[in-house]
Amino acid sequence: MALQPARDVPLLIRSVNASSERRISPSWSVAQLRAKLEPITGVPPSCQKLTLMVPGRDEIVIEAQDEEVTQVAHWNLQAYAEIHVKDLRPPSALTNLTDTSAVPKYTMPASTYARLPATVLAWKKSQKLGRFDPSLPEHEAQKIQSLWDEIGTRGIRPGRRCRLGSEDTRRGTVAFVGEVEEIPGKGPWIGVELDEPVGKNDGSVGGKRYFGCGERRGVFVRPERVEIGDCGLLMEEVDEDLEEL
Repeated sequence: MALQPARDVPLLIRSVNASSERRISPSWSVAQLRAKLEPITGVPPSCQKLTLMVPGRDEIVIEAQDEEVTQVAHWNLQAYAEIHVKDLRPPSALTNLTDTSAVPKYTMPASTYARLPATVLAWKKSQKLGRFDPSLPEHEAQKIQSLWDEIGTRGIRPGRRCRLGSEDTRRGTVAFVGEVEEIPGKGPWIGVELDEPVGKNDGSVGGKRYFGCGERRGVFVRPERVEIGDCGLLMEEVDEDLEEL
């Protein structure tokens, strides 16, 4: 009666850069096993430390004096046990297979993307949304006019005291009302000279000055952020005599 060849055993192969299920033939020699694990883990056979992990048993190192002859069947493989492959090379010799920062990335030219049929851009064009809306200029003009109307109605003009929203610590004086070309977005901006250095600039944007103030005492906001009123200066220092009352 002819001997039946040993059936392949499904095992889980684990390494730093790989984790997969593979079918291992018990008839393979240890040298064959190492050679087949190289393309899976990226670890050369001579640098592999193989450890067999079987539930309920101690770890077993797979190695032999003559690995060209010794078969994997010697270790009595069990289905879905794990073989851990450790790379014995020094860190300086290892290749980081998970770091993609140095891998050249493909960037599709805008002209190519614009010609593709099944894209978000193509859908916006077909639905006339966003910048493809024929009524967009009219809507933008209405929005800008509403901002100017709000400025006039609420009396926002240079010299008026104000605070920004509900932030009581950000009080100041309106120093500029108008468009700022260097800031994205059309329509008027309100330049405020703050009492405290809690702003974003010194009254200039992109090298162009719109009003003068100290470093970090200037800020530009939309009209809805400005509350016009009799906002006094914040008390920075308290008289020492008053503290003793």
